[in-house]
Amino acid sequence: MNAVVEATLLAEVFITLFVIMDPPGTIPLFLALTSGASQARLTRAAWQAVSVSFVVIVLFAVFGRQLLSYLHISLPALQGAGGLLLLLVALELLTGREGEPQETRDVNIAFVPLGTPLLAGPGAIVATMVFVERIDDAPTFVAVAAGIIGVHVVLWLSMRYSVAILRLIKDSGVTLVTRISGLLLSAIAVQLIADSVRAFVAGEG
Repeated sequence: MNAVVEATLLAEVFITLFVIMDPPGTIPLFLALTSGASQARLTRAAWQAVSVSFVVIVLFAVFGRQLLSYLHISLPALQGAGGLLLLLVALELLTGREGEPQETRDVNIAFVPLGTPLLAGPGAIVATMVFVERIDDAPTFVAVAAGIIGVHVVLWLSMRYSVAILRLIKDSGVTLVTRISGLLLSAIAVQLIADSVRAFVAGEG
């Protein structure tokens, strides 16, 4: 039974972060920001962006609970705020991104805007902090950690092989996957908000 629960938690972490961070949706943006770059530079930028995102997510995963305690924020409040943030991200995925940033010579785009806030944005940070609250033993820790690592591996693969992937699924394929991700994420956001309201009604907040 525990193995089933841990597998479910792992899948939930991976799927939630996958639809928030949207690896397929990062492909056209990554190519636009690295337009004209050599394959070596594309590889380096992909590695740097994923590394920045991973570090930011881990920092919030480790110190997020202390931050909440210091600011006197309850988990139901965090879930409600996270649900609203995820809903905004879902609407963005469903309607399409606008105002995509252009590459500049003075800023390493792998750090900003790719690593953060596009990958490790508010939605991913809040979702990670909520999942960390569910860790109560070694197996659940492994499930959450594996989910976070797995998503970042997929992110790296998506950007590392972005040219080949885009050639394979075309712009329409990226759009389709992004819209489906937005639909799934909106359902996750509504569930978070519902859980938050239920906790407040029960007097846990």
